[in-house]
Amino acid sequence: MTAIEINTPFITLGQFLKYVNLASSGGEVKAHLAAARIFVNGVAENRRGKKCYPGDRIEIDGTSWCIQPCS
Repeated sequence: MTAIEINTPFITLGQFLKYVNLASSGGEVKAHLAAARIFVNGVAENRRGKKCYPGDRIEIDGTSWCIQPCS
């Protein structure tokens, strides 16, 4: 599992996909959300506006990330 540090209270799922270089535009985010198996804290998710907070775990096609507050 890879830790992702954010310096804001939350990051949206769409912003997260761009941050980890799985999408480069809003259109790619929408397409990726429709095609990939994405889970936030073990729950299937397809909303690009879903807010992810420190401590949340995101899993996309078998790869996992954990949101961490910036140190």
